[in-house]
Amino acid sequence: MIVLAALAILMAGQDPGIEPTKDTLDMVKANLAKKDAVLVDVREKGEWEAGHLEIAIFLPLSWLRAERDGGTFGEKLGEKLPAKKILYLHCRSGARALTAAGLLKKAGYEVRPLKPGFEELKKSGLAEAKTEK
Repeated sequence: MIVLAALAILMAGQDPGIEPTKDTLDMVKANLAKKDAVLVDVREKGEWEAGHLEIAIFLPLSWLRAERDGGTFGEKLGEKLPAKKILYLHCRSGARALTAAGLLKKAGYEVRPLKPGFEELKKSGLAEAKTEK
């Protein structure tokens, strides 16, 4: 019972039809290199500041949730995200990427949430941004 309650809390706001992309990391990297896609980091500000991928766009899930009910959500998204590209979403472990994907899909974006998290993406060869310490 406790497990089910925890799962319900975790899944709150997540579109049940959204699953991690079946694109391999090689396909993801190829689409990013061809500029057919962008990488979106939906982790929170502290996580981003502790380290992020050089090519990633910062768009935390908390911002998406806070803005989704406003009348200008689509307009604000348009200022942050390209309209005609694949959005590969990542977080630490994949759960927030799925939730963010549901919100962005409803806004008309082509979303492909990644199961690999930040650390796995770094290990795959995507460069980490240089941060000032």
